[in-house]
Amino acid sequence: MFGLRAHSTSLPPDLASADSTEDAQPALTPWRALDAWFARPRSARSVIIGLSLYLAVAANWPLWNELARIGGAPSVYLPLIVLMSLLLICGMVAVLSFTAWTRWMKPLWFGVAVLAAVVQHYMLTYRVVMDPTMMASALQTDSSEVQDLLSWRMLFNVLCVVALPAWALWRVRLVPAPALSQAWRNLGLLLIAAAVAGAGAFAMNRQLAPLMRNNVHLRYMLNPLASIYSTTTAVIKPMFVHGRKLIPVTGGTVLGASYAKQARPPLFVLVVGETARADHFGLNGYARNTTPELAARHVLSYRDVRSCGTNTLASVPCMFSPLSKDAFEAREDEFENLMDVLQASGLAVLWLDNQAGGCKGVCDRVPHASSFDRVDPALKSTMCDVDECLDDVMLHGLDERIAALPAERRRKGIVLVMHQMGSHGPAYYKRSSTDMKRFMPECRTNALAECSHSELINGYDNSIAYTDRFLGKTIDWLKGKSRKFDPSLLYVSDHGESLGEYGLFLHGVPYGFAPDVQKRVPMVTWFGDGMIERGRLSRSCMESGLDKPLTHDNLYHTVLGLMDVQTPTYLPSLDALASCRGQEPAATS
Repeated sequence: MFGLRAHSTSLPPDLASADSTEDAQPALTPWRALDAWFARPRSARSVIIGLSLYLAVAANWPLWNELARIGGAPSVYLPLIVLMSLLLICGMVAVLSFTAWTRWMKPLWFGVAVLAAVVQHYMLTYRVVMDPTMMASALQTDSSEVQDLLSWRMLFNVLCVVALPAWALWRVRLVPAPALSQAWRNLGLLLIAAAVAGAGAFAMNRQLAPLMRNNVHLRYMLNPLASIYSTTTAVIKPMFVHGRKLIPVTGGTVLGASYAKQARPPLFVLVVGETARADHFGLNGYARNTTPELAARHVLSYRDVRSCGTNTLASVPCMFSPLSKDAFEAREDEFENLMDVLQASGLAVLWLDNQAGGCKGVCDRVPHASSFDRVDPALKSTMCDVDECLDDVMLHGLDERIAALPAERRRKGIVLVMHQMGSHGPAYYKRSSTDMKRFMPECRTNALAECSHSELINGYDNSIAYTDRFLGKTIDWLKGKSRKFDPSLLYVSDHGESLGEYGLFLHGVPYGFAPDVQKRVPMVTWFGDGMIERGRLSRSCMESGLDKPLTHDNLYHTVLGLMDVQTPTYLPSLDALASCRGQEPAATS
């Protein structure tokens, strides 16, 4: 048997050094180590579990802060945070399990992270929650309103959340697997997540049940679960709405006896305000005199009026509906509204809008126009900013707009609805002209957290003062028509606004737990002498009812009563002026 002996061979020192250098691996820095860890091949399920864990921690600070506020002591709120974290993570895993596939899912997962980051920014900045109504309103926001909401602070806050998942999703390599195998494993992950969430909820039901029952808003702070749910609801619900029948309510509508012997036709202006609070009207006892123009014109201001909703999308269709708030929200079909009834009566009707968001469907079947239409370039340069104009623009060219309505209708009477931009936030400083900035310094940014409370209030009050002057000008325009028409005006805002009370800003909080400042709205009436005589209205009677509780439910019936339009849907009990009509008139100025 022969053996082989290995002989060692010596290498020159320089060659030995070079060889060892080639074989040596570069030292891993923490950054390289982290990058290598992210770049490992992983299943899609592990990615969504990791994303769910990350978003629960990085994109839910509003929820954790609210739980700490509610709980008070750490011994109370820490177990609640642990439980809500478990439910949130399991919920996210369950939802994302439907996306746990290896192809084309990375952009979707990144989109979820961006959604969570944007929502957290607005929840932290404005203290809003993303319920379906808020999301529907957000989806209908026009470009001008979007610009008001953008800021460098928002960009920074979003980047802080999405930078890490963006990098991780870019680096991670997904392990391919047969479709059937992925489907079964995804189903298993879904069932496990549901079982863990159910077990946790059952184990702590004693703490969880009263918490969620007494703090309904918490369910809309689960980010991004609530946003995904609300967005899905806001997108899908209109698909079913379009399939609804339109229920007519105009049958049997006729003009009342006052039209047969009228010397002049009525000219009624209904101003739909935007985001005005009743308690910031000087007419209602506010410490600041924000409404000197209205006070000088001896208007009547109702001091206890509640809105139908806390955002335009909810309030405007509701306030023009023949249904009550509860019936409107529970309806299964669509109904014709006040505009339809007025037009069916034979009156000339026009809706003039100064909001790019439009009339929310209320004016679809009647003549309507945007204030941006036919605006003189010289006027646009002084009153408009890109695609947004101050409300005074609606008064320019108004005679020409009315003259374009059918002559036979104008001879009977005219109803003009003017939908304001009003006090729409957060850029309150844009809602008043330079000469109306009485309260200074004002907040000059849409990042309200960067302003002091007094600056925020100043900006908002300036917008109310501008609305006051706009209404004063509108009344003066109506007075100028007194020889040919019997003029009158009714102003009512669609909803109120939060200005930092309870840490809340803007509006849109779900109605059931929204603060009163988002639901208490101003309502003002003015009647020319001709309308006072025509309706035999008693001013003393109307003045005695200014503290009577009213809601948007009263608008439909009050307008029909004032215009003497007889229709089966009119209810005298909801007409705010019914008890003061038919009495001895008293002139007003």
